[in-house]
This record gives sequence, C-alpha cells and structure tokens, in this order.
Amino acid sequence: QVQLVESGGGLVQPGGSLRLSCAASGFTAFSFTNYRMDWYRQAPGKERELVAGFPSVDGSPNYAESVKGRFTISRDNAKQMVYLRMNSLKPEDTAVYYCYARYQRLEYWGQGTQVTVSS
Repeated sequence: QVQLVESGGGLVQPGGSLRLSCAASGFTAFSFTNYRMDWYRQAPGKERELVAGFPSVDGSPNYAESVKGRFTISRDNAKQMVYLRMNSLKPEDTAVYYCYARYQRLEYWGQGTQVTVSS
C-alpha cells in the first residue's frame, strides 16, 4: 500500500521560509517514477487547492499563481521524496499542506502537515 508522509510544517513569521518533505513508500505495482506528485493545501473554511505539481514525470513543474516565484517543488526519484521549498511566506499561506500522488486511476493522499504563518 502506497504511503505518503509529510513533514516540515510549523509556525513561521511572515517573510520566513520552510521546506516541506513528502516521504513516499509502498510502490509495488508501479514505480514511484510513474506517479505525478503534487502539493495541495487547505485553509480553514476553504476548498483544497493545488499549490504546485509535476503534470508529468519528466515535465516542468507548475504552480498556483499565488505562490509563483516564492515556492519551488522538487522530487528525488532515487529517494522517493518530494519537497516544497516555501520562501517569503505570507499569512495567507497558512493551511494544512498535503502530498498527493496519482497514476492512471490510482491516487493517494498524505495526512497533511500544518503550516502557520503569523507574527
């Protein structure tokens, strides 16, 4: 069974930085490299939204307009890890951040990690 475990969240002041990590495991039927990997977030009272992701395994990443130029997604296929580097954080970035994996009809979510941006 595929498992995604996020880490790296916490409380940070506006303008600060965090790096989220997603450790993926349990890929038996299909390799990790087959999966597109995304980061989503959900703020209180709002719908879950795509923050950053790789639309294809070997493609360039895409970003929500609200985070372009501040966030960077990366993946390490050898380690089965996905990262989200977040710079210049704003209070509106406060949310639970989720790692997401999808390949064909298979999709998996992590449990989420809380990011709070506040002074």
